[in-house]
Amino acid sequence: MKTRTRALGAAAALAGIALLAGCSAAAAAPAASGSAGAKLEPLVLYAAEGYDANMGKAFTAKTGIPVKVDDDSTGPLLTKVAAEKNNPQWSMLWVDGDQAFASLAQQGQLLAYQSPAALNAVGKTIAPADHSYTPTGTTVMAALIYNAAKTTSVPTSYDELLGAAYIGKVGMNDPAQSGPTYPFIAGVMNQDGSKATGIKAGEAFFEKLKANGLHVYPTNGDTLHALETGQVEYGLIQSSAAIGETIKVKPTADYQPKIVYLPKSTLLPSVLGIDKHIDATQQAEAKKFVDFALSAAGQKVMQAEDTSGDSLYWPIVTSVKALPQLPAFPSAYQRIDPTYWGSQEPGIVSWFEQNIK
Repeated sequence: MKTRTRALGAAAALAGIALLAGCSAAAAAPAASGSAGAKLEPLVLYAAEGYDANMGKAFTAKTGIPVKVDDDSTGPLLTKVAAEKNNPQWSMLWVDGDQAFASLAQQGQLLAYQSPAALNAVGKTIAPADHSYTPTGTTVMAALIYNAAKTTSVPTSYDELLGAAYIGKVGMNDPAQSGPTYPFIAGVMNQDGSKATGIKAGEAFFEKLKANGLHVYPTNGDTLHALETGQVEYGLIQSSAAIGETIKVKPTADYQPKIVYLPKSTLLPSVLGIDKHIDATQQAEAKKFVDFALSAAGQKVMQAEDTSGDSLYWPIVTSVKALPQLPAFPSAYQRIDPTYWGSQEPGIVSWFEQNIK
């Protein structure tokens, strides 16, 4: 997920997606001819990944199939998908987080497809049983990035952040503006192990964190700026942004960013979905795009384009290795139920805005 603002209005957009039903239409575009004379129809990719434009170009170069990439932040894209419910202009959607895709799948909007790519254990964890969408990699929420030049206190659990050593020193993103942050909040609530009590337990945790001086900033970049300038000493942000910070920033006597992952880290996959109602030609082409994204060539494109941002993901394909600058994958992780927690997003984000921000 790009480090610029990602999800302004994402909760409202997700609520709109949950109401989708019925009609879809393939994006209108003139057909092209393949090398064997077969007609090729341009694909329209709505995407919010740092490597999406280059992936479109690489796929076209390999297959001849044109791809029009509509690159934007997650929130605006989900808003467009909801607004176009009676006349979709997209063939594929590619953003971080699977809650929106679970909602689309519930409404019969997505084409089920299982790529032949072999997934590792993490990939199998996040792939839906009905194959209604396809994960292409994963990051986690949250990485706790801290300034080792200013503090020697390193927590081992989220509850430790409620202690006296962390008063006024912790920052995080606003879930109404930062796409990765709602899955983090939902993940904290999911730690309880019970959907019935988890929301209340999570609300109590964030209320205590606020009482302990929590700072809330719009996005990853704002939280990192607060860390760099000494406004906070700890930041809860997306793993790719945190790792990117440790790569980009040269340590000084006053600023030495380091990262720790508190149990349990919540998986935040990048996800591809295909509009079920595009025509048969586009369906076949979109399946080829999914296969290409999971191939060695496609993963190479994903890893090469944004090496201090979105490329810093952990691969979920068995044949692909993580970039060398990535740490080992967190050993204590969880997948939250995207269908349940997606349905809870509007209410939880609203509660956070009213009570924590």
